[in-house]
Amino acid sequence: MQAAPGTPLTSAGTPEGEPARTKTRRVAVLAAVAAFVLAADVVSKALVVAHLRPDQPVHLLGDVLMLWLTRNPGAAFSVGTGETIVFTAIALAVVVYIARTARKLYSVGWAVALGLLLGGAMGNLGDRIFRAPGLFRGNVVDWIAVTKYYPIFNLADSAIVCGGILTVILAMRGYHLDGTRGELSSGSRDSGTQTGNQADTGAESAGR
Repeated sequence: MQAAPGTPLTSAGTPEGEPARTKTRRVAVLAAVAAFVLAADVVSKALVVAHLRPDQPVHLLGDVLMLWLTRNPGAAFSVGTGETIVFTAIALAVVVYIARTARKLYSVGWAVALGLLLGGAMGNLGDRIFRAPGLFRGNVVDWIAVTKYYPIFNLADSAIVCGGILTVILAMRGYHLDGTRGELSSGSRDSGTQTGNQADTGAESAGR
């Protein structure tokens, strides 16, 4: 929206006073998306643990789609099963990093992407902290099976994947955290690229 003639502009090209209001709205979007993902993940895991047995998968669509309760101590594809506490530390780092990045946030697209990553990381982090076998060593509850050949996952994992894909799309189309689009100065461009890459990579590692 074009500012009225004579209205002071910020470096982002928006009327003075508007960036603060816009930032508040974008952070609210991030928080709302993260809260929704976290709530859906927690509730679904509670229902799965209460009603499913690990040795009794429920076939919703033959062997194509099943509800299959598993406990995963490692990362994706059960890699690093003896390094549970490492993935807990990574998840904590992702949560802190995204919270700090929110201070620069003026883009709706980035708010949604970071909200998905944050909610997914927090969902699996909750399992690491509160579930057996112990504090910061808990196994993640996975329960969605798509064929017998794809790793079993959960809603938090799905949110992380969707957030990662959206992050790549936003970066490729030139959208930046500050709400601008196109080329930035060298320092700003490097900072924005690093933000997207670190949030995506870190949340992927923390997801399982």
